[in-house]
Amino acid sequence: MSEKQTLNNPVSPILPMVEALLFVAPGPVTSTQLAQALEVPVEMVEEALQALQQTYQQGRGLSLQWHSGRVQLTTAPHTAEAVERFLGLEATARLSRAALETLAIIAYRQPITRPAIDAIRGVNSDGVLKSLLNKGLVEEVGRAEAPGRPILYGTTSEFLQHFGLSSLKDLPPYDQQEEETSKQENLILKD
Repeated sequence: MSEKQTLNNPVSPILPMVEALLFVAPGPVTSTQLAQALEVPVEMVEEALQALQQTYQQGRGLSLQWHSGRVQLTTAPHTAEAVERFLGLEATARLSRAALETLAIIAYRQPITRPAIDAIRGVNSDGVLKSLLNKGLVEEVGRAEAPGRPILYGTTSEFLQHFGLSSLKDLPPYDQQEEETSKQENLILKD
C-alpha cells in the first residue's frame, strides 16, 4: 500500500498507534516526536491527530488538547465531575476572583509582564501571580526587551485542562469595545 493510500484511509493502522503513544506520553508532545517514534511522515501523524480529534468531539470521554505546537490526550471536559469524584479531587480549591481576573488578562494578552497585568487590574498582582505559578496555571515564557528585562508570563497546558479547553483558540472572543466602555465609565467615576 502506498503512503498516499494510507493517508486517505480513515481506519489507518497508524491511528491506534498515535492514540497509544499519546496515552503513554508523560506530557504534551509534538507531531514530529510522534512521527519519529512511528517512523512515518509528520503529515500522516497530523492527519491521524485530526481524525482522533473528530472522533473525540463526538461525545467521547477523551479529548485532544493543543498548546504551543504540542498535543496531549486528556479527559473530556464534560467528564470532569465524575473524574474528580473518582480520584478524590472534589475538594480542589476554587480560584478567587483576583486569580480569575489575572488568568483572563494573561490568557488574552500573553506574553505579558507583571507590570502590564498590574496596570490593567489597577492593583499589585504579585501574590495572585505567585499562586497561579504554584498551581501550574501560568508560567514564565521569557523576558521582555525593556529596561530591567521583566519576566513575560503565559498560560500552560494545565490552564487549558482546568478550563476544559482544547487550545487557546477555544477562548471566547475578546470584546475590546466592552473594555473601552468600562475604562470610560471608570474615568467618569473618578472625576
